[in-house]
This record gives sequence, structure tokens and C-alpha cells, in this order.
Amino acid sequence: MTKKEKVNFVINTLNKLYPEIPIPLDHKDPYTLLVAVLLSAQCTDVRVNKITPLLFAKANNPYDMVKLTVEEIKEIIRPCGLSPMKSKGIYGLSKILIEKHNGEVPQSFEALEELPAVGHKTASVVMSQAFGVPAFPVDTHIQRLMYRWNLSNGKNVVQTEKDAKRLFPKELWNDLHLQIIWYGREYSPARGWSLEKDVITSTIGRQSVLNDYQKIKKS
Repeated sequence: MTKKEKVNFVINTLNKLYPEIPIPLDHKDPYTLLVAVLLSAQCTDVRVNKITPLLFAKANNPYDMVKLTVEEIKEIIRPCGLSPMKSKGIYGLSKILIEKHNGEVPQSFEALEELPAVGHKTASVVMSQAFGVPAFPVDTHIQRLMYRWNLSNGKNVVQTEKDAKRLFPKELWNDLHLQIIWYGREYSPARGWSLEKDVITSTIGRQSVLNDYQKIKKS
């Protein structure tokens, strides 16, 4: 297969598997999405979705959030891990949204990435899912699959994002990044991976990845 044929195979397979694409993090507006994405760093979406209702019952907008102390936020979000940094980030960004943006989440990568605890990936998720702006946030699933599928060298997330944006049509980015995440979870996980169930990797996978899999299986 040529690179273009591989890309088309990925797109077609994912569209068949995920014609309707569930949103991983529960939220009701750009602010609650921003907070949920921030909490999801090194934490599963399932756990985040259990914790956000507790937090949002007390504060689901920046004005109410700054009425809480950093310590109160930290106690609620503790199960998500990294709670000292995340609680400061949530409080700090809420304060800046009020002071600089009239309490609204800004609709630009630059303004989002200026907020405390908001990196490029978080900004990309918010821009794509809250505002419909084409973006390709790279998480661990996308990083792993782009490497397994021989569509990126997997050196770092910056390179993987560049490769994804170069290979896939811009109008598909917002759907595709979610479809790849769901595929990675269901069919091509890091642990307990069964190549037999993973139709994309078994069809277009990097040869060294396929060889390593067979070696481990035989041992």
C-alpha cells in the first residue's frame, strides 16, 4: 500500500467502526471542558467523569470557582492525581478568565496556552471540541497508534502532531483524533494488546512492531 492508501484505509475503517463519535469527557460548555481536560492529565477519562460532577456542583463557572480556595478544589479533585498543580491551575485560570476575558474561555490557541496549567494539547482539545476549530491533539493513544501504523516515527508528540496534520485532511482532524483514541482503547491498547483484533495495525503496521509482537507471542 502507498502512504495515501494507508491513510484512506485508516479513515474508512474508523468511519465504519465509529460513525457516531462519543465525546470522552463530560462537559456542558467550554469552561467545564477546559477544566475536565486539565484534570485528565495522567488520569483516565472515566475517573475524571466521576470527579467533575462533584466539582461542578460547587462551581461550574470561573466566578464560582474563585470563591473556593485552592485547598478546597484540591480536596475534591485529589483522586485525579497531581492535585496540588491541577488545583492551582484551575483556580489561576478561572481568575485570569474573569480579569482578562470577561469570564469566557478565549477562542484562540495563544490565549488558551497563556492560562496556567494549559498546554498545547489541552488548548487543542478545547479549540476542536468546544469551538470546532481544526486541531489534532495528540495523547498517548494517538502517539502509540501513529507509530504502530508507521505514519510517524513516534519521537515526540510535536512530531506526531505534525505528521498527523500533514497526512490527514484538515476537515477530518476533529473527528479523527477522537476516533483514533477510541480505537486505541478498544483494539490497540498498550497492554493486553491482541493483534488479531487490531485490523488496522495487522493490515498496515510497522514491520518491526509486527515482528516484536510475534516474538513476544512465541516466547
